[in-house]
Amino acid sequence: MTGAVVTLGETMGLLRATGIGSLEHMSDFALHIGGAESNVAIGAARLGRSAVWIGRVGDDALGRRVLRELRAEGVAVDAVVDPEASTGLMLKESPTQGTTRVSYYRSASAGSRLNVGDLDLDAIASAGVLHVTGITLALSDSAEQAVFAAVDAAVEAGVPVSFDVNHRTALWGDRDPRAAYRRVAELATIVFAGPEEAALLVGPGSPAELARRIADLGPAQVIVKLGEDGCVASIDGEALATHAEQITPLDTVGAGDAFVAGYLVALLDGLAPADRLRQGARCGAFACLGPGDWESLPRRSDLDAFGSGDPVIR
Repeated sequence: MTGAVVTLGETMGLLRATGIGSLEHMSDFALHIGGAESNVAIGAARLGRSAVWIGRVGDDALGRRVLRELRAEGVAVDAVVDPEASTGLMLKESPTQGTTRVSYYRSASAGSRLNVGDLDLDAIASAGVLHVTGITLALSDSAEQAVFAAVDAAVEAGVPVSFDVNHRTALWGDRDPRAAYRRVAELATIVFAGPEEAALLVGPGSPAELARRIADLGPAQVIVKLGEDGCVASIDGEALATHAEQITPLDTVGAGDAFVAGYLVALLDGLAPADRLRQGARCGAFACLGPGDWESLPRRSDLDAFGSGDPVIR
C-alpha cells in the first residue's frame, strides 16, 4: 500500500530525571520531547515509511524543540504555532529500578487547543493510514472534534483508520470516555487496546473475547496488547496471537507506540496478519531496551540484528 502514516495529537516537552529516586531528591534532568502520536510517526519513519504529524505547539522554546526533533527524525510536520498558549510539559522519573512515573502539565496547553481548522485534509485523504488515539479525544472539546473530523475525512476517502484507545484516566476526569471511544472504534479499520481499555468498549472478558467483541463493532483488525505476554487479535475474522520477545526491559514507556508503528508499517508493506503482529511485538520489545519515549525505537537494521545473540553489532 502506498501513502504515509498520518497522525495528529499533542507532543510535549519532556524532562527526565537522570537518576533513580523521587523527583523531590533529583537535581539532574535531561530535556526531550514525547507524545504517543508523534512516537508512532517517528517509529514509522525509522522503519522507512513516510510519516506526517499534525499538531499545535506554543510559540516557545519547547514548541520549537518539538518541531525540530520531529523534522530531524524525518517526520513531515504540519503544525500550528500558537502564540496564546504554552507547549505542554511532562516529567518522568524512576522511583525504583525498573519502574517509571510520568507527571503531566498540559492543562490549557497549545496542544489541547487543536481544532478542526488545524487539519490538513489533503494529507489525510492521501494517507496510507490515519492513526488517532484516545489521548487526543480527552484533551478538549475542540481536540475531540478534530479527531472526529479527521476520521470522517479518512473514511470518506477510503483511507484505513487506526485507533489506539490509549486511555488516560486523569485526562478524562469525571467525564465518561466510552461513547467517544466507541464512535471512533466503529469507524476504524484497526483498533489497538490493552485489556482494561478494551473493556471500556465492550465490557469485561478474556483478551480473545474482547478482541472478537470489538471486531463486532466494525473494525476488521483488533489487537489486544498484553505487554510481556504478547498480544491476541481478531483479524478479518481470524483469531491470532503472538508471544512477546524475551528481554530485560530498561524503560517500557513508548513500547505500545512502537508496537503500533511496527504493525502499521507491516500492514502498509503488505505483510500477512501474523507477520504484522510479530513485527509489532519485536518493535515494542526493542523500544524497551533503552530509555526515552521514542529514542530507542528501532530502524530496519536494528530489527535485522535483534535477537541474533551477538551483543556486538559490527
